[in-house]
Amino acid sequence: MDLGLEGRCVLVTGASSGIGRATAVAFGAAGARVAVGYHINETGAAETVSAVETGGGTAAAVRLDLGDERSIAGAVERIGEMWGPVDVLVNNAVAWPGFPAAGETFETAPVEKMRASLRANLEGPYLLSRAVVGGMRRRGWGRIAHVSTGLVEDGMPGSAAYVTAKAGLHGLNRVMSRELAAAGILTNVVMAGFVPAGKPIPPAVQQQAADAAAIRRVSEAGEVAEVIVFLCSARNTNVTGQAVRADGHFLTPMPKGAGT
Repeated sequence: MDLGLEGRCVLVTGASSGIGRATAVAFGAAGARVAVGYHINETGAAETVSAVETGGGTAAAVRLDLGDERSIAGAVERIGEMWGPVDVLVNNAVAWPGFPAAGETFETAPVEKMRASLRANLEGPYLLSRAVVGGMRRRGWGRIAHVSTGLVEDGMPGSAAYVTAKAGLHGLNRVMSRELAAAGILTNVVMAGFVPAGKPIPPAVQQQAADAAAIRRVSEAGEVAEVIVFLCSARNTNVTGQAVRADGHFLTPMPKGAGT
């Protein structure tokens, strides 16, 4: 299927591994030129570039710090110098605050954990979207996908900072859709479930995650990537403002002792 992405300029953040890498590779295979966004993992970004090129695509690693507006502007400028304005943005990068301390709840967690999560997981994608959407408006075409989590719908004790920031993305997406659709720009959220990012996962944890999904297995990064790429393609002509779960109907397991 021709997705209408040949020669399109795509920026995928957090593309050093996992869903970001799989998404970058999928876009490259569809003929897009892929900016592999990364913050710290330069080696991983280089491996993603290599994977895209091995698949016959074009890619380049681009460093950016979503907590720094100047870094965001600089990255968008560098991409423009290479390939022109960004046609497709995938806000995939995530800052996981870490697992909560024993007994930690939203009212006992350090306030800075919430502030840091909001900056990295909400403000960063907001600023990056602002940085690219002007060019999309001028060209009358653009696609944006925000990668989120089913935790926004399910909730999980001890994850207030992360879930609140991701929930903010859902609200931002709905506003962006109403404001941008008439300009030919479609924007959606894709919610991923438990997807291993290339790191060893204890068998017991993998089994728990598999049992929590209706498909009775853990979703693969490539499966999520295919949903993202379709929503960000020319084949998608009317899906916008939506939050799509690409997680095998995953219901977040409750940690032992949660809610007590």
